Amino acid sequence: MLGYSEAFSLAGEIAIITGGGTGIGLGAARAFIAAGARVVLVGRRADVLESACNELGGGASYETHDVTHTERAPELIDRVIRHVGPPAILVNNAGVHLKKAAVETTEDEFNHVMTTHVTAAFALSRAAARAMRERGGGNLLFMASMASFMGIPKVAAYSAAKSAYLGLVRSLAVELAPDGIRVNAIAPGWIETPMLAKAMESDPRRRARVLERTPLGRMGHPEDIGWAAVYLCSKAANFVNGVVLPVDGGAAIGF
Repeated sequence: MLGYSEAFSLAGEIAIITGGGTGIGLGAARAFIAAGARVVLVGRRADVLESACNELGGGASYETHDVTHTERAPELIDRVIRHVGPPAILVNNAGVHLKKAAVETTEDEFNHVMTTHVTAAFALSRAAARAMRERGGGNLLFMASMASFMGIPKVAAYSAAKSAYLGLVRSLAVELAPDGIRVNAIAPGWIETPMLAKAMESDPRRRARVLERTPLGRMGHPEDIGWAAVYLCSKAANFVNGVVLPVDGGAAIGF
């Protein structure tokens, strides 16, 4: 039986985190580094990624990449392998939010949200899974949402994208298990991030409603998600595959 420290350690593992420069992605990076992993932050803005790496220290590096350029996903994985090594973990965290009435949402807007979340995550997971298969296994982790389960108005595109993760995770978990690749997701509740702040700025009553329905009575912090991610990617979760773990302060079951 593994000891406690070994079970939760990510020492020697390389983790790619998309959208890793801020918010939940940065919180995950902090937790992964604390658990011993080396992290590669991925995003579009080099200045944001460089600032995050300066905070994180020597265990972090970055690659600039726009996840919506799905045809370039294999190039990103190849760059990580050349610069750092073969990835053991991919965290599909990059995303965009669109708060707009469904009847006013254009197809271009809808497709952009779907591409950023779903098609991009699939393309990166496909490329990463090929590399993980060669190294004997790994972990794919998706950031779902409470919108995967709840009917939330004015976020039809976002809800559709996050709901798509549920089927994708289950399908990939079954298909990739023989290769030693586990596939799971986290469904964050309301987490204090720049994306949440932007989503709520036009609806000041929303924060009060969120707190009312969250039994723990507070917003989450990015590190709350980060530590859940560490668990799901660690040896402690070796028999956990195809699950979507709510980390939401009880919001999904609150009354």
